[in-house]
Amino acid sequence: MSIYDQQKLLASLHPFDLLGKASIQKLTQHMDIAYYPKETLLISPTIGSDHLYIIIKGCVYERLNDELHNVYNEGDSFDANVLIYDKTESTYVVQEDLICYLLPKEIFLNLIQDEKPFGAFFMKDFIAKHQSLKAHQQQHDLTPFIMTRVENIFLHPVCMVDETTSIHNALLKMRELHATAILVSSNTQGYGIITDADLREKVLIEGMEIHAPVKTIATFPLISIDSAEFLFNALLVFIKHGIKRLAITHEDEIIGLLEQRDLLSHFANHSHLVAIQVEKAKNIDELSKIQQNQRYMVESLHAKGVKVRYIAKLVNEINAKVFTKVYTLCVPEAYQDKAALIVMGSQGRQEQILHTDQDNALIIDNSLSAEEYLPWMQTFNESLISLGFPPCPGQIMANNPQWCQNLSGYKNAIDDWIEHINEETFQKLCIIADAQIICGDAKLLSTLKAHMQHSLNGHNDLLSHMAKAALSFETPLSLFSGFVLDKGAKSPGIDLKKGGVFALVHGIRILALEKGIETTNTVSRIKALSDMGIFDQTFATELIESFDTLTSIRLKGMLEHQEGLNEANYVDPSNLEKFERDLLKDSFKVVNTFKKFLTYHFNLNMVM
Repeated sequence: MSIYDQQKLLASLHPFDLLGKASIQKLTQHMDIAYYPKETLLISPTIGSDHLYIIIKGCVYERLNDELHNVYNEGDSFDANVLIYDKTESTYVVQEDLICYLLPKEIFLNLIQDEKPFGAFFMKDFIAKHQSLKAHQQQHDLTPFIMTRVENIFLHPVCMVDETTSIHNALLKMRELHATAILVSSNTQGYGIITDADLREKVLIEGMEIHAPVKTIATFPLISIDSAEFLFNALLVFIKHGIKRLAITHEDEIIGLLEQRDLLSHFANHSHLVAIQVEKAKNIDELSKIQQNQRYMVESLHAKGVKVRYIAKLVNEINAKVFTKVYTLCVPEAYQDKAALIVMGSQGRQEQILHTDQDNALIIDNSLSAEEYLPWMQTFNESLISLGFPPCPGQIMANNPQWCQNLSGYKNAIDDWIEHINEETFQKLCIIADAQIICGDAKLLSTLKAHMQHSLNGHNDLLSHMAKAALSFETPLSLFSGFVLDKGAKSPGIDLKKGGVFALVHGIRILALEKGIETTNTVSRIKALSDMGIFDQTFATELIESFDTLTSIRLKGMLEHQEGLNEANYVDPSNLEKFERDLLKDSFKVVNTFKKFLTYHFNLNMVM
């Protein structure tokens, strides 16, 4: 291998890619290439190391107390900690014939002293190392749109008029400024907007007098977003509100208008088109054709390095559009606002990405009977099944009389669940805690949740029993930080949902219930709990990073498995990249720390 090839290879490996060209050239002058046959013992507690090993070809096993602790393959380096701390408890043995670079210890130690970013990688704490590894994972895939802020995109000029201005004069000003819409300032209603559609419908078609004040045709309120927000968040707002123009603010002052068409060129996944098509769909067949593109959208965003929680938010906004459209197709218009369609489980937490079991319900106004809605809900759930939303095995769906009741019925049910606590009633209380409104009368859900929160107040023993469920499954990490594989699965692996995701989601949910936190999203709950001082910001960040890692690796498994999502929960650590294994191990360690926190917080050692 030529010097140039050595430099090119080294510059492609993390964290050597943090070094400048001059440092890379200096390194290659001091490196040697070595060969070690299989079963060679390289490092042990009694055999130190004078080099950093950078693998060109082959495989090395790191064992701790006879347990496999790590696997190093092509492109990996080891072991910096031995050189920095001059000791180790592990043994490093060649598993496959090894060809590697040898970087002398003295050169390496000088390098981490002189090159701050490079040295920081090896000396980082959990959070910084997680973020660095994840950034490295995504650096070649991140697309400009996810890193672009609203302030960096073209904004249309603002045509602002007072509410008393005539339509005619407002149009003259609009023409003068070459604006695409008219913004209206009102003393009582804030800001509103007049679009081409308003002018067409209300002036041309309905014959509104052009000398009438603009407030008579304006739409209030004006939807806005701060210029410092990412374009991705602007896309979510467009989809959520079904609008084509968004006011952009800076320090609470409107500085321009962002149009949907200008945003579209920054997105290659066509998610905006999906939302528009959903709203325009006239029947279930049209919705079915639209839904077929959603998996491609998820795969595209994931491949481009978009964080899983952002993908989930986008998917859930689109799913909410789908559920709303199906609901309006199934329920007569006069009855639609007399009930609240809610989703629960991962959908309620805005964490569902690929379609899993349905978890939905209907809360009906006390003035109406549930029997009237049940036939419509039967059609509703059957329609969702035809769109690829699988039925819930536990029948937690709006066509089940238990989940299609008026408000009083649900209140009575909650009181009964609290009075007769068992595993089933635990689950029902939890899914109501995660419930989120999709369409209809939002007050029905907020009233029900307020009733549940009031009924739970003072029942710390009940919350402790509920919290103990977070300890139901062992974290698949051994005493020496090796992975513990589930031998009972189809193929040995780790169940990410049982091993980590469930403990975080459920434990955070119970803490949120205890503190009366209304948001349902796990990451948002963690931030709210941190703001309340339940745990410090550092631990909150560790929890979020761990949750992101677990859900990201889980999504990767889901996208790779076609036979079912239960199998997709399993991951074989040997099929992961080394940085993924490192992230996963660190995440499981945080899960264990969180379990200890729950045990102390809720006195779970005293709960039978």
